[in-house]
Amino acid sequence: MKKNGKLLIVDDNKSVLSSLKLFLKHHFELLDICSNPNQIPGLITKDKYDVVLLDMNFSAGVNSGNEGLYWLREVLKLDASLVVILFTAYGDVNLAVNAMKEGATDFILKPWDNKKLLATLQSGVELHRTRVQVEKLEQQKNYLQKDLNQQFVNIIGESDAIKKVLSTVKKVAATDANILILGENGTGKELIAREIHQLSSRKKNIFLGVDLGALSDNLFESELFGHVKGSFTDAKEDRIGRFQAANKGTIFLDEIGNLSMPMQAKLLSVLQNRVVTPIGSNQQDEIDVRLICATNANIQKLISTDRFREDLLYRINTITIELPPLRERDNDVLIIGEHFLKQFAQKYGKKLPVIHAEAKEKLVSYSWPGNIRELRHCMERAIILTDSEVLQANDFHLEQKDSQVSFGSKPMSLEEGERVIIENSLKRNRGNISQVAKELNVGRQTLYRKIEKYNILH
Repeated sequence: MKKNGKLLIVDDNKSVLSSLKLFLKHHFELLDICSNPNQIPGLITKDKYDVVLLDMNFSAGVNSGNEGLYWLREVLKLDASLVVILFTAYGDVNLAVNAMKEGATDFILKPWDNKKLLATLQSGVELHRTRVQVEKLEQQKNYLQKDLNQQFVNIIGESDAIKKVLSTVKKVAATDANILILGENGTGKELIAREIHQLSSRKKNIFLGVDLGALSDNLFESELFGHVKGSFTDAKEDRIGRFQAANKGTIFLDEIGNLSMPMQAKLLSVLQNRVVTPIGSNQQDEIDVRLICATNANIQKLISTDRFREDLLYRINTITIELPPLRERDNDVLIIGEHFLKQFAQKYGKKLPVIHAEAKEKLVSYSWPGNIRELRHCMERAIILTDSEVLQANDFHLEQKDSQVSFGSKPMSLEEGERVIIENSLKRNRGNISQVAKELNVGRQTLYRKIEKYNILH
């Protein structure tokens, strides 16, 4: 006989507890008994029960049932999804019915019938697990709704560089291979990840993106693997992690190069074992996700300086896709730029302007250090600020950003060069001071002083 369900029985009559344990231990995978209701909070915090069988009275000579009502409320405060079944004498039936209005699921009369008792408890187990599943589905729906609110944008471009990438995308999408996407900031790594998902067999399930660069070590485990209520100060309810939410779908871990070594070890364990354990729980959840990772960092350099685990790299890069920067995509700058112009003209209710030939040359020759993200902002700014039907070169305000291209090609002071180097590093690392300090081989305090000295925005 397969044992199923976790049961806690609370009754001050030890002979009743012994009889119940003797009968029920053959039917449940976990069976705890307790004669002192004050132990309830510790027991519920320690183990994840499905059903609590709760006596109504605990003090000798007291038959009001108020103690049972009190502990019913306390149990549901600890875990609102728990199924609480009351254990009561025949004369307390009206009290038990009233208690059901406060959250109890059912009641069992003393003396009990073994078959009816077992059937009621097993139904309670199924009810609890249904509640938990519904709660998980509700949280998954919330994640999905956030994802649906993201605008899905088709990949635009006709250059050989992007055609090569899209050819690889079509080949790998049909597989479940783990993929690592490399490229500078703003090149469209998440867009490529979404395209892979849309072309895969998982497309009807959730695509869930996680910016690891925005997660502290303290939040990492909770966000990715979930937690149970009370496992830490702000854990006010059970919460599934991103991996559980993305089950059967695709999870996209952006900026994986920013992950600390301890967190890399925890992620590697999950990927190897295909299970996650929420914080505060001793129950493992199996996961079935397609993993896509991305970074703008030089992974090999991180490995050589002991900042990234080589065994984790082998787990995440069955296939590597490297996105070309916008400056290497020929006339895609104009194709994508005109797409954004049309989008923002509609958004702001303006007539669609044309781009002057001289301005087109300027756009194509510009280095676009911020890539597609910078181009998008550039086109939006031009639509907002310009009323002309023809956009000229100076309508795009690109001159001040040419320093990255001309660095070293014109005279500048040592301080000017240092400022440009810091600015460029901040752009590459999306303002992550720790990464910039490591890249430039300076201390964080030294870096902060120089940022303040040169009045650099970050």
